[in-house]
Amino acid sequence: MSAIFTTLVVLIIIAAILLIAVVLLQNGKDGGLATNFTSANQTLGVRQTATILEKATWYLVAFILVLSIATVFVARGGSNKGSNEAISTEILNETEQAQDEVPAFPISQENPEEAAE
Repeated sequence: MSAIFTTLVVLIIIAAILLIAVVLLQNGKDGGLATNFTSANQTLGVRQTATILEKATWYLVAFILVLSIATVFVARGGSNKGSNEAISTEILNETEQAQDEVPAFPISQENPEEAAE
């Protein structure tokens, strides 16, 4: 494939790993991993951890969505092997080659019972 396609796939993987980390840091019903950070932030007077993590989640999801759509367009434009016309032409060429390999003289088929006698 092309270098652009590979780059987009790598970016999607990195964004997915970041998304996993951000989701794990968010507060759940029992507090989650973010409770360690929010307690430190409350002593300093900052309570923005939850909104920052929520915004990061939405931005990463939107980023992955846009990159996925771009990857589809890059993959489609990069090669015509996926099109029906190219596949049909390839099948026709293989069929013609196979017909050329068939011997021109008829093969006699004897009855095996008569040959055994």
